[in-house]
Amino acid sequence: MDLRSDRNRPPAEDRDAPRRRGRGGFDELEDETRSQPAEGSLPETQLRALALLDEIIVATPANDPRRNYLLLLRHQLEVDENQMAEAMKVIEEFQAAYEKLTSPANRIAVFLGEEDDGRAYIALGDTDFYCNVDPKSVDVKHLKIGTRVKVNEAYVIIGDLGPHPAGSLVKVSELLGDNRLKVALDSHAMQTRIVFRATDLMSVNVKSGDDVRMEPNFRVALEHFPAKSEVKDYYFEEVPEIPWSKVGGQEEAIRLIRETIEGPLLYPELYERFGKKPLKGILLFGPPGCGKTLIGKATAYNLTQEYRALSGQHDVKEYFMYVSGPRILNMWLGESERMVRDIFATAREKAKEGNLVFIFIDEAESLLRTRSSGRWMNISNTIVPQFSAEMDGLVALRNVVVILTSNRPDYIDPAILRPERIDRKVKIGRPDKAASRAIFRIYFNETVPVDPATVKTAGSEAKAREELLDKATDFLFRREPPTEFLEVNLRNGKREVLHWRDLVSGALILSVVERAKDFAIRRSIDSKSSREGLCWDDLRVAMEREYKENEIFPKTDAVEDWLKLIDYEPENVVNVQPIRAEKRRVARGKIV
Repeated sequence: MDLRSDRNRPPAEDRDAPRRRGRGGFDELEDETRSQPAEGSLPETQLRALALLDEIIVATPANDPRRNYLLLLRHQLEVDENQMAEAMKVIEEFQAAYEKLTSPANRIAVFLGEEDDGRAYIALGDTDFYCNVDPKSVDVKHLKIGTRVKVNEAYVIIGDLGPHPAGSLVKVSELLGDNRLKVALDSHAMQTRIVFRATDLMSVNVKSGDDVRMEPNFRVALEHFPAKSEVKDYYFEEVPEIPWSKVGGQEEAIRLIRETIEGPLLYPELYERFGKKPLKGILLFGPPGCGKTLIGKATAYNLTQEYRALSGQHDVKEYFMYVSGPRILNMWLGESERMVRDIFATAREKAKEGNLVFIFIDEAESLLRTRSSGRWMNISNTIVPQFSAEMDGLVALRNVVVILTSNRPDYIDPAILRPERIDRKVKIGRPDKAASRAIFRIYFNETVPVDPATVKTAGSEAKAREELLDKATDFLFRREPPTEFLEVNLRNGKREVLHWRDLVSGALILSVVERAKDFAIRRSIDSKSSREGLCWDDLRVAMEREYKENEIFPKTDAVEDWLKLIDYEPENVVNVQPIRAEKRRVARGKIV
C-alpha cells in the first residue's frame, strides 16, 4: 500500500496542524479529536479505537516523524468507518424491503355490522367472520355496512378502504324486511339471493324492478339505479274518471263484475265468515268495440271510489296496470317472461303499500295463446307457465285483481282460464236497441250543440236532442235492403242476412257521433257562423259512411278466424260473404 498516495494522505492542514499549534497545541488537538462526532452508526469498538488513537496522537510530540503516520492512520479509520456506516444503511434498507416483500398480504373483506361487544361481523367471500377491530387503526363506529375493510393474518380489522367502486348490476325482485332485498342474479331469475342494504342505501326508496350494484362478495347492495321509464312501457298506470254512468248498454255485465270483484274487496269480513275466497281473475270476452276495455277502467275507478267511501281511507288509490299483450312479446329468450315477473312484482309491491291494484291485460289471446307441442317453438310455451305461476302467487293478496279481455277466448290456453286463476268469464255482447240509444245519449250529450233549426221545430233543445236520438236509433236498427251487410249460409241449409243492427257496437256509435260533429264543424267553418249544431242529416250520413267504410272483410277461406265476432259457431257455418253495394242496388230494383 502506497502511504504517499493522495487517497490515503491526510489533508495538508492536518499534516501541518501540530507545527502550527506548537507545544501548546496537544491539548487543543486532544479536545478536538475527542469532541468530533462520528458519522453514521458505528460499532462501539471502532469508537474506542478512534478515541485511543486520538490519545496517542496527542501524546506524540509534534516533531516525531511517526506522528504523520498516526494522522494518516486516523484518516484511514474514518474513511473505513464512513464506508461501514453507508453499508449498514444499505443493509437496513434492503432488510426493510425484504421484510415488506416477504410479509403476508392483507385480506380485504366487507363489513356487515357491529356487535354489542365492539367486535365486527365481516364476510370474506362466502365465509363469515366474527373478528376484533384494531382501535389504533380503525374506529368501528365510523364503519359503514358494505365498506371494504383490511384484515391481517389474525382476521383483525386494521384499515378502512371505503366502498368498492365497481360491481355487478342485479335486478331487485322483492323488498324484504330488516333492510334486506331479494335480487335475481340472472335475467331469467333462475338464481336469486337475499342481500343486505348498504348503510347509504337504507334510506333510498328501492322498488321491485330497479337495479342495484353489488360488492364483489355479493353480500351487500351498494348503489341504486332506478328502472328507466322505457323499461315499463308495456303498461300504463293512469286511469281516467269513468263512472258507471258512462258505460252504456252493459248493465248485466256490470252487475256481475260488481258482485264478483267489488264484494270481496269491500266486504272482506262477510266473505271470510262464509269461507268465501276472493276472486283473483276475470275474463271479459266478446266482439270488438263493445266496451271491454272501458268496463275494465271503470271497474278500477268505481271500486276505488266505493272503497274509500266505505272504509273511510281517503288516501287509497287505484293502481291500474293496462298491459298491452303484443308489447310484452320479445324476440330475446326470457325477456317476455321477465316482463311478466316485473308486472306481478310491481303489483305485489303496490298492494303491500295499500293500493287497489288492477292488472288489465288487453288482447290476452296474443300473450296467453294455447301452447303447442312438437318441434316448433312457441313463445306461449314459456309465457303461459310463468303467468300461471304468478297468478298462483297472488293467493295471499286480497287487493289485486287480474282482468283479461279477448275477442277470441277460444285461443287462450285452458290453464289460464281454469278456476282459481280466472274464476269468472263475462261476455260483453253487442248492445240491443235500448242499449244503443243509451250509448248514443252518452256521446250526444248536453255539451254537443244541436242545430238551431231542429231546436226551433222541436220547441226546445232538450226535446230536439231526444228526437234526434230516437231517430238515429230507429234508423240504425231498421231491417231494410239498404242495411243488409252479411250473408251467412248455415250447414242446416238456412240462409241468414245480417243487418247493421246485428253488427252494432259502442265504438261504432262513438265513431258515428264523431263523424256527425265533423260535418257540423265543417258547415260552421264554411258559413263562418258559431251557431251551427248537429242535425239529422249529419247523423244519417255519418251512419251510412261508417258502414260503407267497414265493408272490408277477410277472404272466405279465413272465415273461421272471425266468425265468433258475429256470435256464430264456426262448425255451424258453411260460408259468410259480405253483401256488396251492387247486391243492395239489385235488391232495391234501382240504380243509385
